Amino acid sequence: MPRRAVTRTAKLATLPLGYAGRSALGFGKRTVGRPAEAVAAEVQRRTAEQLFAVLGDLKGGAMKVGQLLSIFEAGLPEEVAAPFRASLTKLQEAAPPMPAATTHRVLAEGLGPGWRNLFTAFDDRPAAAASIGQVHRAVWHDGREVAVKVQYPGAGEALMSDFRQLSRLSRLVTPLFPGIEMKPVIADLRRRLEKELDYLDESAAQKAFHAAYRDDPDYVIPAVVAQAGDVLVTEWLEGTPLAKVIASGTQEERDRAGLLLFRFLLSGPVRAERIHIDPHPGNFRLMPDGRLGVLDFGGAARVPADLQWSIGRLLRIGTYGDPEAMVEALRAEGFLAPEGEVDADQLAALIAPHVIPFTQETFRYSREWLRGQTARGMGLAGDLRPGGLARQLRLPPQYLAVSRALSGCGGVLCQLGTEGPFRAEAERWLPGFRDDDPAGITA
Repeated sequence: MPRRAVTRTAKLATLPLGYAGRSALGFGKRTVGRPAEAVAAEVQRRTAEQLFAVLGDLKGGAMKVGQLLSIFEAGLPEEVAAPFRASLTKLQEAAPPMPAATTHRVLAEGLGPGWRNLFTAFDDRPAAAASIGQVHRAVWHDGREVAVKVQYPGAGEALMSDFRQLSRLSRLVTPLFPGIEMKPVIADLRRRLEKELDYLDESAAQKAFHAAYRDDPDYVIPAVVAQAGDVLVTEWLEGTPLAKVIASGTQEERDRAGLLLFRFLLSGPVRAERIHIDPHPGNFRLMPDGRLGVLDFGGAARVPADLQWSIGRLLRIGTYGDPEAMVEALRAEGFLAPEGEVDADQLAALIAPHVIPFTQETFRYSREWLRGQTARGMGLAGDLRPGGLARQLRLPPQYLAVSRALSGCGGVLCQLGTEGPFRAEAERWLPGFRDDDPAGITA
């Protein structure tokens, strides 16, 4: 894993420079008669390939950004999304692995020089390689199949280097995701990734979820077997990766997986006082018996009861469609600047499409729906004039983790094309949303 800041900076620098170079080359080709659409498609394809190669090789925070972008590709125009879908979704399941000798050294440092005695079998080939660690399949000494998560040496140092340099990515990402403020996203990723580096913290979060969902008919949370240093051992989870369901699953599988994913994120705060904040498809498995298996609890965020209620209340107000009530509630929660005039009707027009799934008995998420709402929202929120809506919008710190989890979930639901009773799930799990909630509100 490249650790030196100068090495990582040089690699990251190739992204915006490469994009600029390809754009200039494309301009030149258009002047000699090539269709603009064909040139644009070629530029996007080559950019996607380079983005995957560089972020995957660097791992750490850089690769985590790539995984995040792979979720939101569902909201991009098809001509832009297609090449990025092919390249970025690879980051959800795999990345270049580290050598076996390095893996053994980390295992010895964590579990002790006799680490092999803890296993009756250990596969040196990683079953998965992700942003800050890779996973090996093994058999624990008591006969249980286990997943052994090993952190990349230097992941912490590389992480900090990434977040001093990732601002360079904004020049690449801006043309692809206009309207998205990358700096707050990257800052939140930095805080969460610092937690993910701590396998003791991840172990505690996974134990909390495992206890909360033990023997649940809808979910499988692997038990923690052992944790020491930069090594985390959990029970092995077999099943169909959600990425495969997205690519080739039946509609029944898509509906089942999407509804369970949504329910898991909403029920986590109530049942475990935490929310899983990394809902990219690589962290979920559809089990043969129909249950949803959940992996990777690094960075899971706590959601106190008062925040749970506030989320439900805001969602409920959004479904009423009352512009003035939206302005009042959002300003009280810190989503709007304390002072300044806000066009209530414009704000309501921005919010209304995103609460549609909670105003109907059933709703189908789709790429087409998300693209339409994304384009519409960017137009409304992109008014950067002094009195424009974009200058009034804020994202309060207490909502960052929940926002990341739920927006990521929405992207995955659109990739799946899931149809389900999402309003009923909100009524079940979000205090403040239900009509009969004594602490809630009335229309």
